[in-house]
Amino acid sequence: MTRHRDYVPHGVIPAVLLPFHEDLSIDEASYRAHLRDVASVDGISAITTNAHASEVAACTFDEQRRVLALTQDEIGARLPIVNGIYAESALEGARIAKMAHEGGASALLVFPSGVFSFGQRPEMAVEHFKRIAEVTDLPLIIFQYPLAGGQGYPLPTLLKIIEAVPTVRAIKDWCTNPQLHERQIRVLQSRTPAVNVLTTHSAWLLSSLVLGCNGLLSGSGSVIADLQAQLYRAVQANDLAAARRINDRIWPTAEVFYSEPWVDMHNRMKEALVLMGKLPRATVRPPLAKLSDAEIGRIREALVAAGLLEAGRAKKAA
Repeated sequence: MTRHRDYVPHGVIPAVLLPFHEDLSIDEASYRAHLRDVASVDGISAITTNAHASEVAACTFDEQRRVLALTQDEIGARLPIVNGIYAESALEGARIAKMAHEGGASALLVFPSGVFSFGQRPEMAVEHFKRIAEVTDLPLIIFQYPLAGGQGYPLPTLLKIIEAVPTVRAIKDWCTNPQLHERQIRVLQSRTPAVNVLTTHSAWLLSSLVLGCNGLLSGSGSVIADLQAQLYRAVQANDLAAARRINDRIWPTAEVFYSEPWVDMHNRMKEALVLMGKLPRATVRPPLAKLSDAEIGRIREALVAAGLLEAGRAKKAA
């Protein structure tokens, strides 16, 4: 087991998918191949697992532990592993955090509790993170949801969490509000030590990155990690012309992956990898369901437009 000590979440961090057999059991061989494929991309800084992209809501505690063990065995010596902490209660969150710490994760991505959708007080959010921080000293990443759904943290609450839990080193920002997004970048990254803002606004990635994010953490990295890494490098180099050229390739995939309903975004990414010959099937666990032939056709067209699939090969895969 390898842990990358002193890892600070930054840069390009793809969130990988989790392949399943037709009987809905985990396809471990395909998962290992997927890990190797994504981890081979030059310019990524870590891999995220047990998160939305890997359908963590449909996985048991034991399955999450197995997924982390597979990830550790396959790529743990090469890259830091960010493990998701997806739990309704802080007690369960702490249990998962302890497991992830013992399993060799290098950082933890902490999801908000679904309870917060009914409303929250700052002390509730602080307690949630304090319980997790009591069982691990790993760097924590706050998953910042949109405020409108109740699970996002107002900026004063974010600051209270950070002040109470010094191991918070980054946020994965999905606030969906450009003005708030920029404010969070300016406030959090100017702190000492800085709290990095990792954008997950993959539907408008170029716009987000030019605001000054210190990284990105995205499920679409399971398909386009190389393009994301190229885009991040171009933005960091202030090469707007190159960034716009790369973004022109990313745009068709963003349009199809992040169309309504958003719940199918990772479902669509699985279908994309099947079309590209990188997964044997696109099985998802309920309540997700198989996409229509028409939608798979749109995904195929987007991959061709992005230069990720040859038109002839796309027809053959149909």
